[in-house]
Amino acid sequence: MIFKYRGIDAEGNKVRDKVEAISLGEAKSKLKSKKIIYQSIEEETLAFYEKFDFNPKYKVPAKELASLSRELAMYIRSGISIVSALKIVQTHYENNKKMKLFLNTVSSYLDEGKDFFTALESQNIVTLPEFFKQSIKVSESGGILDEVLMELSRFLKEQDKINKEIKAAFAYPSFMIIISLLMISFMLAFVVPQITGIFASMHQELPTPTKVVIAMGDFFNDNFITILALIFTLSALFVVLMKKSYGFAYSVHKFLLKLPLFGEIAQKSELARFSYIASLLTRSGVPFVQTIQLSANILNNLVLKELFSTAAKKVVEGKLLSNALNDSKTKIDYAFIQSVALGEETSQIQSVLTNISELYFEENRDKISMLLTLLEPALMLFVGGSIGFIVAAMLLPIFSMSIS
Repeated sequence: MIFKYRGIDAEGNKVRDKVEAISLGEAKSKLKSKKIIYQSIEEETLAFYEKFDFNPKYKVPAKELASLSRELAMYIRSGISIVSALKIVQTHYENNKKMKLFLNTVSSYLDEGKDFFTALESQNIVTLPEFFKQSIKVSESGGILDEVLMELSRFLKEQDKINKEIKAAFAYPSFMIIISLLMISFMLAFVVPQITGIFASMHQELPTPTKVVIAMGDFFNDNFITILALIFTLSALFVVLMKKSYGFAYSVHKFLLKLPLFGEIAQKSELARFSYIASLLTRSGVPFVQTIQLSANILNNLVLKELFSTAAKKVVEGKLLSNALNDSKTKIDYAFIQSVALGEETSQIQSVLTNISELYFEENRDKISMLLTLLEPALMLFVGGSIGFIVAAMLLPIFSMSIS
């Protein structure tokens, strides 16, 4: 629970903030340990819209988490304790109440004697990736917290950069598709019906393209609201099923992997992310079986996630990861399996995984660039061809009249 309070701190300054605690008594004890004399303290009530939020935890953006990790790593390398580092970092989040409360809560747990991992695991303010917390757990016990935090920062920053590049790359094509569909729908629903009356007064046989366009225009004009409602309903249903139905989401992800070019890009993107985080966890000292399980958890594609989770169970039984992947019904890039087999044979799995991630990230950049190069003229042809067909179909009867 979150409690908000007003009071006076040890230096005599008025303070107004929030504290996380299981009960009111614990909240008061935490304020007392911080030498804060509270004047009022009460449980924070949720806003109306927050009551319907099924996941009230704040999901920290990758860029923000990368920045936080880098700051903490730098302070720790400078000889500052993690407790002091967190208190310094808190001052950078005055405008972000969730992050400030999160850091304040973690600091409170550290003051109580808990280690950094346990503090992160105990807080209920934000959602952190599982691999992030496990990396912290292992690095703390190994005394390499600053190194791992810096590596996590690089990984998260790279992931954020890649996601932004992909979104920026597909922004223009998406815009073109939406605008073209809106233009075609507008012409069929409003422009074509206005011209249809003219053709009706001609009392002559219309060309087939004109009949097709008129039929489409009548259909759109008569069912325009129904079509919009159907599109909205199907879109909402798809989103709900993707979140609530594992079988449906699994089928969609399996279909995506089978798409030409798009499937290859999606698969290599997931394998690159798996390889990078697996190399990081291996370097941090995480046992290889646990590394596979944690790395699988960051994958978005359920088919590949299940593949690696199953492979992890076979590795526990004594099988090599490369053999487990090769024997699976779900087939992935054979070059990936060969590379993993080479790493296992030479005991250089961490270096091999790092190289795989770099190679696949680079390959995907080239393929996306090529895809966009081909997609832009294709979209222009689609827009021009569709609108040109409608205009030509409307002009054909007029041309036939002038010829006759």
